[in-house]
Amino acid sequence: MGSGPTAAGEPEAASERSYLPFHRPSIEEEDLAAVRRALESGWLTHGPLCREFESAFAAHVGADRAVSLSSGTAALHLALVASGVGPGDEVITTPLTFCACAQVIEHVGARPVFADIDSVTMQIDPAQIERRLSPRTKAIMAVDYGGHPCRIEEIMKIARDHGIAVIEDAAHSLGAAVGDRVVGSIADVTAFSFYATKNITTGEGGMITTANEELADRVERLRLHGIERDAWRRYRQGGSWSYDVAELGFKMNMTDIQAALGLSQLRREDAIRSRRAAIAARYTDAFALLGDLVELPVVEEGVRSAWHLYPLRMAGGARHGRDQLFKDLEHLGIGSSVHFTPIHLTSYLGTRLGYRRGDYPMSEDTYSRVLSLPIFAAMSDADVARVIDAVTRLVPGYAG
Repeated sequence: MGSGPTAAGEPEAASERSYLPFHRPSIEEEDLAAVRRALESGWLTHGPLCREFESAFAAHVGADRAVSLSSGTAALHLALVASGVGPGDEVITTPLTFCACAQVIEHVGARPVFADIDSVTMQIDPAQIERRLSPRTKAIMAVDYGGHPCRIEEIMKIARDHGIAVIEDAAHSLGAAVGDRVVGSIADVTAFSFYATKNITTGEGGMITTANEELADRVERLRLHGIERDAWRRYRQGGSWSYDVAELGFKMNMTDIQAALGLSQLRREDAIRSRRAAIAARYTDAFALLGDLVELPVVEEGVRSAWHLYPLRMAGGARHGRDQLFKDLEHLGIGSSVHFTPIHLTSYLGTRLGYRRGDYPMSEDTYSRVLSLPIFAAMSDADVARVIDAVTRLVPGYAG
């Protein structure tokens, strides 16, 4: 790690060898062994391990059904299709999320309509959702930002009152809970991601959970070209080559190689989440001493966060803000990131949808001040101390 400021007062650069990345996946021997067994099995694509992963995942989150997919984006996409969202419809979501949320809405021919966040939790604001409802609203895509669940029960009530579907984007919130209800068992459909940076990973991959058997069956069909019998059912012993294409589908299935890794990782999800929570607690205790120079992430009463991110917000009046902290941490060999560029400020979607800067002030304010610090299970106590030391030394120097 860097040894402190140089004589010129600048942070001393760290060598590349000592670089602490923003994220490193938690890969252990049992993960490697599980993938090896899958490779040696002779069946590499969608097959029995995917089925096993789906069953284990549904049990883990308390859902009736789980369907594995090629990515979290695919999960959102097929959730929309299976929910009957199409051309002429509107889907309400947050601008403070990854662009995939708006893109999949566009891909089904619907229009993304944004509802701003609340300034405390950075989650989509139910009051703003109600203001955006129209006769064309077909669904709400409620995003769980940073691992903290959105106010999903309030959002579900709004949706029930207006006869619309709720798709919860839980890419950040595997293992999170609201009271005694685990994320994945609350919304009409919940979409998860197992991308490389997620709390558990399959490299790429996703999952939907639902209590709607008909919807789950349709997603299973849609993920494999609309064919009603997948390859495992056709080519295993006792299977039959015959199949029918029941509807226009996609190629969005998971593979058994990915599922093998997912199953192994899922067994450690509680431990991974516990370690992330412990890191977050250390950060919060340390950064609270910075007073009003920063805003700390908030966990609402009765909520369990998955701590996918630790989003630290710089004070609005800082002379040097978020961008300077990012550069200085990088100079010290510490990676960080920003989540996210608000969708309405991106060149393609913002222009196409007719949104402008100033339309969503809470999202824009958070974006201008937030920095996601390293938080992953493989971090050592020394790594955590290094981040704390750097941030607590740097931030007071930005006060204006």
